[in-house]
Amino acid sequence: MPFIQIYFQALIVILILMTLLWLVSVVLKNASIVDPFWGLGFVIVSGFYFMTGDGFESRKIILLTLVTIWGLRLSVWLAWRNFGKGEDFRYRQFRKNFGEKRYWWVSYFQVFLLQGILMWLVSVPLLGAHYYGGTQALNILDIAGILFWVTGFVFETGGDYQLARFKADPSNKGKVLDKGLWRFTRHPNYFGDSSVWWGYGLICLAAGSWLPLIGSLLMTILIIRVSGVAMLERTLKKEKPGYEEYVRRTSAFIPWLPRK
Repeated sequence: MPFIQIYFQALIVILILMTLLWLVSVVLKNASIVDPFWGLGFVIVSGFYFMTGDGFESRKIILLTLVTIWGLRLSVWLAWRNFGKGEDFRYRQFRKNFGEKRYWWVSYFQVFLLQGILMWLVSVPLLGAHYYGGTQALNILDIAGILFWVTGFVFETGGDYQLARFKADPSNKGKVLDKGLWRFTRHPNYFGDSSVWWGYGLICLAAGSWLPLIGSLLMTILIIRVSGVAMLERTLKKEKPGYEEYVRRTSAFIPWLPRK
């Protein structure tokens, strides 16, 4: 089956899943259930690519395993973090802006359809690694990709864990977390997420395909410029005392020794 045909079939699968998820959100009146689905969605679409691609079997198994570990960890973490807290403040604000009588259908396009299309676009290196390189045995780029993934997974998981512990201590309210991984980068979890996706990109490159790397690049742009670092920094600089000083001495994204 041609690459582009599999890719567009994946789009149909994603849109069906997002539509079903949207219907559940309408019943629950909670659009933020889309957030925990982000990681699980990639597990599902990677499984689809695994079944339809003709790449090197060992590479496909390794990639599917890495995506499954990363995706399920992220979904479980977000579901646990959001459990019992109702709809996220971002979606509550959207609901207020558009009006309760309109937002039930506006949310389909603004939240669910948008995230589904982004998921589809970002997933292209996964398809590249599953589809190409049927006779291309594991090589140094696969090893580099796994190392990038491990580094990213440690930073993402470790950063989330350290932040959760910090917030759980009432004495830390209003303070800035600048210990552990947060001493070397202001956003270890976002850096980790980006590194994980460049790991997938390198595995795709190991299979002999470079164009799908655009998915890894797109994920990094989204993290830094759109929904991650930039958005959070604007909020923290306004609301968190001492954050400006933290900014002056700590790397924004790529881990580095703090400045004196």
